Formats: sequence, C-alpha cells, structure tokens
Amino acid sequence: MSTGDITQVGNAPEMRGLSDAERVIDTFVAPSKTFADIRQRSARWWLPFVLLVLVTLGTSFVIDRQVGFDRAAESSVRQNPKQSERMEALPAEARAQQMHRMSAAMRYSSYSSPLLILLFVALFALVYWASFNFGLGAQTTYGQMFAVWMYASLPKLLTGVLTIITLYAGANTETYNLQNPVGTNPAYYLPDAAPWLRAALSFFDVFGLWQLALLVLGTAIVAKVSFGKAAAIVVGWWALGLALSAGLAAAF
Repeated sequence: MSTGDITQVGNAPEMRGLSDAERVIDTFVAPSKTFADIRQRSARWWLPFVLLVLVTLGTSFVIDRQVGFDRAAESSVRQNPKQSERMEALPAEARAQQMHRMSAAMRYSSYSSPLLILLFVALFALVYWASFNFGLGAQTTYGQMFAVWMYASLPKLLTGVLTIITLYAGANTETYNLQNPVGTNPAYYLPDAAPWLRAALSFFDVFGLWQLALLVLGTAIVAKVSFGKAAAIVVGWWALGLALSAGLAAAF
C-alpha cells in the first residue's frame, strides 16, 4: 500500500502514512512521497540509519579481510606526494611507527562508523535547519532536517555495496583508497593528478550528486520553499565544502 491508500475514520477519510520500509524504497523510486511523509507524519529515521551502519560496518570488515588497513595506509601515502616525501625523509623506525598510527586510525574510524554517521548527520542537519529557518524564514524542525539527511544518504549504500563486490572479486586491493574506493567519480581515474584536483573532482560522484538532488528535493518539501531557494542553500553549502576540501588538500 502507498500514501494513496485511504482508511475510513468516522465520516472523514484519512490518508495512511508510509511504513519505514516504504519510505526507504520510495527514496529510490518516488522520493517526494518519502519527504512529504516526513513533513506530514513523522521524522522517523531509524531504518536508514540501521542500513547505513550495516553496510559501512560490512565494508570495514571486507577492507580488513581483503586489503588490510596497513596496506590501505601505505596506498594512501603513495597517492599523496607531499606526505610520501615526508615519510621517506623519516628514519625507518619512525616511519614504521607513523604508518602503524595511520593504520590504527583508519581501522578505528571505520569501525566507529555508527557514531560518525550520527555525528555528521546531526551537524549537517543543524546547519541546514539554521539556514532554512533563519535564512529563508521557513518553519521546519530540526528533527525533519535530520530525517531528510538520513534518507537522502541512502544512495551511499550503493558505494558500500560496490566496494564489497569489487574487493571480494580481487580488484583494487593493491591500490585501495579508503577515501575514494570505487570508480564513481572522475578523481578515481586520475591517481596522479594534484591532490587538490582529486579532492575537487571527488565531489562529482554519481551517488554523491544523487544525494545532493535528494537533499534539494527533501529540504524544499519539508521547509515548504521553492526548489530554487532550496537548491541555493544546499548547493551553496556543497560548493563551500568542495572549496574547503580542495584548499586543505592543496595546503597539506
């Protein structure tokens, strides 16, 4: 059944809300239904969160098993010329210690994904809530923005699934890049490009742009503003993130 289903209460027909599973499915096939249900019914977000956690933890396990975080750390250093030069300048013992710390940091951050997902979504939802309510005079709630972010992040599941498939197939294990694991953006195919350029191009990821489009649609619906105004805020923050990422990559 869908949002079009009607149940009779007394003499007044009442539209039935979407189930959590229907919301997840509709995010991929009819996203406006999901976001309208968030605005009209409830800001529930637990199911997309569970799915994101399961896939990210599954991806971490596969990386650990098929690649190893030691090799992932070495690959990361090789793909950063400045960092590689600094590593080569270190004595062997100091270099080994530094690589061990990098490997441990990658492992801990990968397996702590549930907390990281909540932290990032909470932060970005707050930024969007403030931008729409104070910048455009909307009257959306923080909970609604949080739910929009969770559901809009669902295309990222496909990145995890593709990563698991390619690693189990034996591809990309020698040159695995934790920040850019599959070829869904131009940066993946330019490993020798300048770090700032790779950082910028990684923002033009197929699933990342899909998420961006869902954020524009979702925020426009829950905040009751035009798509143009929603796009100005959402794409504006995205562009700022791109500029900061490229700038940091160039500097460090």
